[in-house]
Amino acid sequence: MRKAHYVALVAAGIVFIALYFGLPKTPPALKVQEQSRALRGELASADQLVESAKARLTSEERSALVVLEQSVGAAPNEIERIERLKELSGWWYARGYRGVAGAVAEQIAEAEGSDSAWSIAGATYYQALQSETDNRLRTYYAERSIRAFESAASLAPTLPEHRVNIALVYAENPPADNPMKAVQLLRELEQQYPQSAAVYNALGRLALKTGQWERAIERLEKALELEPENPNTPCLLLKAYENAGQSDKAAALAHKCQ
Repeated sequence: MRKAHYVALVAAGIVFIALYFGLPKTPPALKVQEQSRALRGELASADQLVESAKARLTSEERSALVVLEQSVGAAPNEIERIERLKELSGWWYARGYRGVAGAVAEQIAEAEGSDSAWSIAGATYYQALQSETDNRLRTYYAERSIRAFESAASLAPTLPEHRVNIALVYAENPPADNPMKAVQLLRELEQQYPQSAAVYNALGRLALKTGQWERAIERLEKALELEPENPNTPCLLLKAYENAGQSDKAAALAHKCQ
């Protein structure tokens, strides 16, 4: 079960799918609040995230964590160490500590050196960003997520999905000096990859976020045309139809959005 949370991201193939809908977006509220209070006013770092999280664990959880950490240290080779790190990342993730899970996932990515591993690290930090309210931590998670997705993009430069993910991070945490950066990046990607359903899904998602229903419909219909079997597009498009008052079209998509 611990490892399953990590493997679930891998199973999505390209991790941007998990970024859209594949993971629960709200960890246990109390733990997030306590973690934020512990770090507020301090410079965020992976070590601080871990120490703050450990202070909130029960005695049973601390005992389980010691076993996991010892198993990482006792791994007989690098392949086994990575597998045990995946278990450790999944363990933190299952308990709602997305930032700590992201830090461990980043260690895995550094060891594996694959675009998929870096994308998982970026997706996990993105989850931490989505549920965080403290601005300093939000900035930290956004920076780590972008760094991870940029690493993924550098390893697989022909895949637009990694750069789509970077844009989604900017949409979640817009730079103060360029609040439209996410849209700009996605428009550039639209020019470069006019046949990418991922790009149009992301553009549609941003249009939904800003209440631009007709624009969302246009983009999401394009995404569905390009990739009819994409499991995420129908749900996004159904929402756009509903908000635009196109109930008949929304009803026709209901069976595809479970």
